[in-house]
Amino acid sequence: MPAQGPRFDGAVAPGGYAWWYVDAFSADGRFGLTIITFIGSVFSPYYKLSGRARPDNHCAINVSLCGPRGSAWAMTERGAGRVRRDADHFAVGPSALSWDGDTLVIDIAEISAPLPYPVRGTVRVRPEMIGTTAFALDPDQRHRWHPVAPRARVEVEMVHPDMRWTGDGYFDSNFGDEPLETGFDDWHWARAHLKHDVAVLYEGRRRNGAPFDLALRVDRQGRWHDVAPPPRVALPRTRWLVPRATRADAGSTPRVARTWIDAPFYARSALDMQLFGEPVRAVHESLSLGRFRSPVVQTMLPYRMPRAFW
Repeated sequence: MPAQGPRFDGAVAPGGYAWWYVDAFSADGRFGLTIITFIGSVFSPYYKLSGRARPDNHCAINVSLCGPRGSAWAMTERGAGRVRRDADHFAVGPSALSWDGDTLVIDIAEISAPLPYPVRGTVRVRPEMIGTTAFALDPDQRHRWHPVAPRARVEVEMVHPDMRWTGDGYFDSNFGDEPLETGFDDWHWARAHLKHDVAVLYEGRRRNGAPFDLALRVDRQGRWHDVAPPPRVALPRTRWLVPRATRADAGSTPRVARTWIDAPFYARSALDMQLFGEPVRAVHESLSLGRFRSPVVQTMLPYRMPRAFW
């Protein structure tokens, strides 16, 4: 499936979704961030209750920051009247993404939840290569993943909280024609920068119980290569008892260096591990869509994902 750089103007089918994901570590390893911009916000209780007829009416920019002086989280959903997008620009309320063919600029002006405080600043993502391939995650190609920039330099200039740093990062996008929980029960994903390549591990179970997995390495020219996945290793469960697993070199023991997000159905962590013969720090996520479907979990979501009506 051929693909190009990011475009923000594509149609999203009723019931479907699109998101653009950025993560990064600071050069000294003390700071980390993830930013996810959604159309048809996949975890939104409002989108689900609406019947998912209008993905463009359920957009959000999720910002998660961590560092030695604390952390920040924001994910406010906004309706179509507060969304503007074309091929190279995507604004959701006061925050926006802009792509000039060389750099992705993310201007952040959000309010955290459940405790309201400002989350403001600018993040610049400068790809070192653009991925040339998108991947289907199911046989019917209803869920697709495009690693836009598997290796990038990221510059962070936050005003609230006050932090400025640079480091290595990663930029991808996902698209779907049906709800995420319709296609999958769970998955585990990890990316790691090796000395010369970038490794990505993707595995899980589809809703019909069939397993899926990808083990890939991309070189500095943006070319992807299938590789044999290393052995599977169970990781400690989160405080919410979400199961976590990854792949690592035989005989090695991955260590959870920090859990960035610990939610009832989702966890994002930093792992120190041995992968393809190299020591790496990886970004790792585990997602339990069985838990997400729980009515109890659904009642908890608005406290962390408010919807703005302005």
